[in-house]
Amino acid sequence: MSGWGNDLKVALPEAPPTDGAQAEGVVTEHRSAPMGEWGQKTQNNYDENLENTSWEGNVRVYEWDGEEGDLGPEHPELESVLFGDPATRDPQGIDFSKIDKINVTQEGLQRIQPISSFKDAGLHPAMLRNVELCGYKTPTPIQRYCIPAIKMGYDLLAIAQTGSGKTAAYLIPILNHLMGKAKKLAAPRPHPNEAAVGARVRAEPLVVVVVPARELAIQIFNEARKFCYRTMLRPCVVYGGGPMRDQIANLQRGCDVLIGSPGRLIDLMERADILSFRRVKYMVIDEADEMLHTDWEEEFNKILGGGEQEEGNVKYMLFSATFPTAIRKLAKTHLAESYVRVRVGRIGSTHENIKQDVIFVDQSMKKQALLDKLYSLKPARTIIFVNSKRTADELDDFLFNKDLPCTSMHSDRTQREREDAMRAFRSGETPLFITTGVTARGIDVRNVMHVINYDLPNMDHGGIQEYVHRIGRTGRIGHHGLATSFYTERDEPIARLLTMTLMETGQDVPDFLEQYKPQDTDISKLKFEYDTDEEDPGESGDAGGDGWDTGGGDSGTANGNDGGGWGAPTDNGGDASGWQAPTNSSGDNGGWAAPAASSVQEVAW
Repeated sequence: MSGWGNDLKVALPEAPPTDGAQAEGVVTEHRSAPMGEWGQKTQNNYDENLENTSWEGNVRVYEWDGEEGDLGPEHPELESVLFGDPATRDPQGIDFSKIDKINVTQEGLQRIQPISSFKDAGLHPAMLRNVELCGYKTPTPIQRYCIPAIKMGYDLLAIAQTGSGKTAAYLIPILNHLMGKAKKLAAPRPHPNEAAVGARVRAEPLVVVVVPARELAIQIFNEARKFCYRTMLRPCVVYGGGPMRDQIANLQRGCDVLIGSPGRLIDLMERADILSFRRVKYMVIDEADEMLHTDWEEEFNKILGGGEQEEGNVKYMLFSATFPTAIRKLAKTHLAESYVRVRVGRIGSTHENIKQDVIFVDQSMKKQALLDKLYSLKPARTIIFVNSKRTADELDDFLFNKDLPCTSMHSDRTQREREDAMRAFRSGETPLFITTGVTARGIDVRNVMHVINYDLPNMDHGGIQEYVHRIGRTGRIGHHGLATSFYTERDEPIARLLTMTLMETGQDVPDFLEQYKPQDTDISKLKFEYDTDEEDPGESGDAGGDGWDTGGGDSGTANGNDGGGWGAPTDNGGDASGWQAPTNSSGDNGGWAAPAASSVQEVAW
């Protein structure tokens, strides 16, 4: 390959320039050749022999064979495997000027004093060292609140934008709290040498992290491997499609931190000799809004109530980008009454580090438009989102036949094919990655510089929330990124919300979207209200209309307040956040409809 590897980092301008043609909604000028070297295309050859398959769940984790002490010795060779070359460690971007302007709202009786640096977080020196090895220098807004909240022992509900650093926000404080207590709390496990010759135990994890997607489970597992380094805590991952035999073997070597997808977790829980939740101390539900559908209710309750602990012995944490009815019900059912609620930014929003270009394209010219766009930019890791598996396959063939290094993934692919595709993309071997929405949630690939919405999301399948999640694959944790979306006449249903999203983040609105601007174009008066479940009228009366309002109070409820919230009707037309506590004042309390005795604190970072 030419110039692509684990340390791949192609620089885009901090604010990628938008030429006049793009601003007018015209496709980039046709090019017959790319402006940079994309590398050589590759082709995977699959056979029926799975013996030599490299599964992501089987990668190395830190295992200490000592008998004394609570902290393992350094392991330079494994350290290099986990954290990479020190010269290329930079998961955090350099520009926090915009992400730090995000409002952070905490609501309820408890008051959390945020940390300003990791050194102020009271972390064990070994954990602080792991944070440094990961390349984290400054805590993001959600980390500033979640780390002390978890350290103080509260249940937690955190609503935060995609790309805000949620994974580290819960892994760091949880593992830090447990690392000195591993021998006391953890289940017996075989010595690594004994495990190598077949000694087995039942897995009894202390921490369970539940996620909606296989790729996200693998990603969080890899983060856990880093933060578990030297802590005596052993991480494992289980997910559908992967080899059950290998996953069980890994569990039976001992498991303190278990990351899994719901289906595989349920399967293993039914095997009492393989997995038990009786020792669980922390239960984390990541990307919770993606999983909480009625068809999952029974399975989810089984996971959350799968232990034999007394009430209050398990700390529950919900992390989500939106706040629908199912999340509220789950919080009321499982979280302690004194749980801490933190909201980072507007629910479902994105941030200004992502430059968003929307280009009008004739439906019949989309493939050529994609090729022109790719040819016009410097080569960089690029995710191309489509709305169907068929389109993903067609684009993969099209770009491959144009001699571009690409790969693709969707839900009909085998787990082996999915893992190979992600591995090739992460390494830079195939910097062009074509995928459906299966990759839109939570996936964090280093140095994704460009996201292309070849198809804009359908309003019946994700809508503007899907759009926000997709473009959030770039511009992660302070980095700058570019998101290009192809707009056709078929995309009119999303036009108004797309226009408002562009306005909210200070983007240029192309001429063909000007007609969808609200009458009051004052950005500070834009009112976004997340569309809650239509079947749930909330506690304030009628269900909301389309869930998005520009301040005039036409969301379908009396007085213009958000019908999907927890609050009672107000006399002021509702607050700008869309989540209300009872009030007769005209000010914005920024709350989530807590009892009147609670207090709300809003801080702009």
